[in-house]
Order: sequence, then structure tokens, then C-alpha cells
Amino acid sequence: MNLLESLPKNAGVLICGHGSRAKIAEEEFSLLAKGLRDRYPDLNVEYGFLEYSSPNIHMALDKLLAQGVEKIYAVPGMLFAATHAQNDIPSVLITYQEKHPGLEIEYGQELGLHHEMIQAFQARILESMGLDHVHDGDLYDTMLVVVGRGTSVSEANAEAAKLTRIVCENLGFGWSETVYSGVTYPSVGRGLEMAIKLGYKKIVVAPYFLFGGKLIGRIHAYVDKVAAENPDITFMKANYLRDQIHVINTFVQRIEETIIEPEPAMGLMQSFKQRLAKGQVDVHHHHAEFQPEGRAHSHASANDTSHSHSHSHSHGHSHARYKHIAHPNGPRTMINENMCCCFMGQFPQHIIDEEKASKPELAGTPSCKR
Repeated sequence: MNLLESLPKNAGVLICGHGSRAKIAEEEFSLLAKGLRDRYPDLNVEYGFLEYSSPNIHMALDKLLAQGVEKIYAVPGMLFAATHAQNDIPSVLITYQEKHPGLEIEYGQELGLHHEMIQAFQARILESMGLDHVHDGDLYDTMLVVVGRGTSVSEANAEAAKLTRIVCENLGFGWSETVYSGVTYPSVGRGLEMAIKLGYKKIVVAPYFLFGGKLIGRIHAYVDKVAAENPDITFMKANYLRDQIHVINTFVQRIEETIIEPEPAMGLMQSFKQRLAKGQVDVHHHHAEFQPEGRAHSHASANDTSHSHSHSHSHGHSHARYKHIAHPNGPRTMINENMCCCFMGQFPQHIIDEEKASKPELAGTPSCKR
């Protein structure tokens, strides 16, 4: 009997996600909780999101309380420790715990570059090529392009680049590059434009994402565009991770680590509490409350002056300002391409004007950025 099987009836597990306006992302994230329930049918397991999707984290915590749970082991269902895992989720958990005396909530680590996650990613890459294994030298004529989410946290971006190098060496690709779909650089489109100049005739594009949604669709659209412009190059698109067995294995181990050592000195919760005590962050109490779609609000953290806005979608936190937001190979290349209004709010107006003048706005652009 392992740790999860031996937990008392008053203990439960919470998987915390970011949330997405895309229904498929919400549905696929729920498969992670289902995978744990299938493996441990007696375990109290719930999942919740920071924003956009239901149930939110507050609602998931309510469900666990209703099941008689008094000890909750929460883990971030996120690949890297960026702002959401470092600040937003701990803020929700602390706020909720303060309102429920007697309830204990322990917070674990992000999925990170756990060896199981690397195996999951490699399996998706091999699937895209119709392979289940490779020999040394088989892929020397093939290039790997890994697509990371991209954040304003340089350490999280560096982890994506580290992953690229590990997988490139493990599988033996001829070359590899890392591009990003979020606020950092190089962007997917610009990165692919540069990648084809290296001369490889076979390129695997692999998004390191947990689930689908608009970002995956946008990544595929970039690949299709570059492929159409370069018919002599074969592009292969790897699937995202979803509930691949190695991903579920990683969640199990992250939960077990949280049980064994609830708040490690270098853990996310201890780090948040230390920064909170120093006044470097604050607790967003509204995070823990259910925000119906359409409720407008204004927000800013003590350490984030990026923007305060009011618009039609529920948005419980702000994206940290990225110092290279105007980088010529970064997110400015995505202006007019359905970019989140929160990112748009970070661009100097002259950058927006320059990009708008250089290319037409794509159909279907969300009204929240207009």
C-alpha cells in the first residue's frame, strides 16, 4: 500500500489549474483528476481553476469540505513555476484556509522537469513521427522545435529551454530550438521562420502543453502557414501531453512528496509566505471567491503595476509586466492575432500602431482587446 492508498478518509487532493475560455482545455484538465480517481478510487480528489473555467478553486475546496475532508494536499497542475503557481494559487489557498479554522492545506510543487514528464513528452514526439523508439543517429537529419508557454518569469522560460536540450540529446535530434507562445521571445511564428533557415528538411514541432485550446490551435496555424510556404520541408506536429500515463505518474509523486514534506524550505508555499512577510506580494482575496462571467473588476498587486482594467471576462489576476514586451522577435509579432487584452495593455501605443500598420487584423479577434 502506497501513501495515497493509506491516507485517512478526512484527507483529500486538489489539483489546481489556470483555466481557459476553451471548453476542450477544461474537459481535458478534468481527465487528470479522473486518472487519479481511477487509480485510487477511495481517494477524495477534486480539481479547480484560477479563472475562466468552472469549478474554480474555491468551489473545489467547498466540495472537499462537504466530503468531510479536513486535510487537503493541493498541487499546481502547471508545467513550470511561473506567477500563477508562485503567487496566485498560494493566495487562494491561504485566503480559504483563513476562513475555515481547523482546515489544513498543504501546497506542493509544479510538475517541472520530473523524469516522468520528460518521458511523457518524448513519447508524444515519437508518436508524431510514427515511432516507438529510435537508435543513435536515426534523427540526425531532423530538427526539433519545442514550443513553451512563455512567461514573464525568466527561470520558467529557462526550464523550457533546458527541456529542449534534454530531449534533443535523449532522442538524438540533429538540432533543436525553443520558441514560446506567450510573452517572451522568440515567438512561434518568428522562431519557425528562423528555424527553416538552418536547412533541415524534417522538423518536429512539439508543444509542451498539458491540454488543448486556442493556443494549440494558434501554434498549429503557424506551422501550417510555414509549411505551406516551404513545401520542400516536412513538418510533424506532436500532440500535447494531456493525461498521458507518465503525467499521471508525476502527479502521484508530487502529491506523495507533499505528504512526506508538507512545506519544504525551498517550496512554493514557503517562498510565497516569505515574500508576503517582506511585502513583496499581497493576498488577492477575490481570487478565492466565485466570479461569475461578466463581472467587471479592477486589480493590481503590490508588486505589479502593469495595468488595471475592467472588461467582460472574469480575470482574477494580472499578468506581470514583461520587460522585453516590445522585443522585435517576441509577443509584438502576435499583435492582431487574437492576443489576450492583458498583454495588449502592456504594449506602448507606438508598438501597437507599427504592428497594425504592417499587417491586417485576423478575423475573430476577441472584442476585449479592441
